[in-house]
Amino acid sequence: MTEVTSSKGMAVSKILSSDGVAIAYDRVGQGPPLILVGGAFSYRAFPGLVELAELLSQHFTVINYDRRGRGDSGDTTPYAVEREVDDLDALIRHVGGAASVWGLSSGAVLALRAAAHGLAINRLALYEPPFVVGDSRRPPADHQAQLTRLVAAGRRSAAAKYFMRRVSGVPAVFMVGLPFLPLWSRFKAVAHTLPYDAAVMGDYSLPAGQLSLVTVPTLVIAGERSSTVLRQAAQEVANAVPNARHRSLEGQNHNVSMKALAPVLVEYFKV
Repeated sequence: MTEVTSSKGMAVSKILSSDGVAIAYDRVGQGPPLILVGGAFSYRAFPGLVELAELLSQHFTVINYDRRGRGDSGDTTPYAVEREVDDLDALIRHVGGAASVWGLSSGAVLALRAAAHGLAINRLALYEPPFVVGDSRRPPADHQAQLTRLVAAGRRSAAAKYFMRRVSGVPAVFMVGLPFLPLWSRFKAVAHTLPYDAAVMGDYSLPAGQLSLVTVPTLVIAGERSSTVLRQAAQEVANAVPNARHRSLEGQNHNVSMKALAPVLVEYFKV
């Protein structure tokens, strides 16, 4: 572990991944280690992740980290999903060699891929891994290439809009005012990593063969008010992972309330 000073003059804890990239993280609380894996647009200073880390810190040693390319973490090219798995492995080794893991959206899929790869994960919890099952609308086949092109051209705002509208399926009416909200600057700050989330997701098909390799206890959570496709995907993941169960979270959607989520995670992880 190293400690360096950020551009804002604050100390930042970092570890080196296997390829030498420095991964920044915050550690709060005491107890068994629990690592949080954010999804698209997420990074460790994002308000929701900060809130969840604080809520869980009463029971666990919570590691909230910047995925590579985000916040205070480093990056290198070319990107590979395997490098993000290595990052998570480095964090697990750093906190004692084994840890529980929670993942959000595409971060949940990254956590699944890490578990299938055999990382020392004790228990796994996932919130709405966004696979597309059945006949539901799929992202354009070239979505990763389109995101990469927009990012390469320095068009982060356009990349964020493309991801939300064409990949995530956010209705056009909700997109009109988004760029004018304070939250949009946070989205733009990490929009250059959207091709990474696209790589994690692939073609958004459910990788049943890979999921069958996940042997750790797994909880798959979906919001009761989320879209049909997200709720179906959560159920299908729970069906495909050998030691998994499904839970619906009352009154929630993809933008989950951390105050509603935290008690479920405490109950599940505190064994």
